[in-house]
Amino acid sequence: MSKPLPIRRLCAALAAAGGLLGAAAAPAAERAFIIPPPAADQAKNAAAQEKAVIAGGCFWGVQAVFQHVKGVSGAVSGYAGGQAATANYDAVSGGRSGHAEAVEITYDPRQVSYGQLLQIYFSVAHDPTQLNRQGPDHGTQYRSAVFPANDSQRKVAEAYIAQLNQAGVYPKALATRIEPLQAFYPAEDYHQDYLVRHPNSMYIVINDIPKIENLAKTFPERYRDKPVLVNASRP
Repeated sequence: MSKPLPIRRLCAALAAAGGLLGAAAAPAAERAFIIPPPAADQAKNAAAQEKAVIAGGCFWGVQAVFQHVKGVSGAVSGYAGGQAATANYDAVSGGRSGHAEAVEITYDPRQVSYGQLLQIYFSVAHDPTQLNRQGPDHGTQYRSAVFPANDSQRKVAEAYIAQLNQAGVYPKALATRIEPLQAFYPAEDYHQDYLVRHPNSMYIVINDIPKIENLAKTFPERYRDKPVLVNASRP
């Protein structure tokens, strides 16, 4: 007997085959958490760009959120937390690679700070109270995790998680882990810009389009309508 396809693979297969659902066919499954900004953030510097790596479930939606954030010049879907040999979708989907589906964000700290990116991450990009899952996706590869690039980012992330837990804005404590960033491995090309290329797929309509809508409503000053794409020439 063949192994059943995970729901995300099944939906991706439907999208590729033309089995699409209109946006009105399914209700939104996502909600935004209204949270305070970080009390502690990185000091502003003159650097033209920095990088941040975060994980919050399926990278399709997380990538799409940050592609719509002002000050972000790039958001790449990929893998973090495991070894190079298992940094591929088949291995990661098995749940034993050590990797999380992650997104590497390149941003201008003069326009948007690391703490502000984390506020969006904890508010609209995913539900940080879910342990090793997001929505229909289950497994350690879908964990909530921050991979700080340096000690400064680590301190900001630790302080913010403590602040949010103390604020009591979530129904339970955050499940977000802070893990050392050994390396980030970009995912296969067909995962990049996935929401833009498959806006009518069942999975995207239910789980990811609402994230973009929540970003626009919750952070209008941070939102930009035109996303920055990995492959800007792609139709």
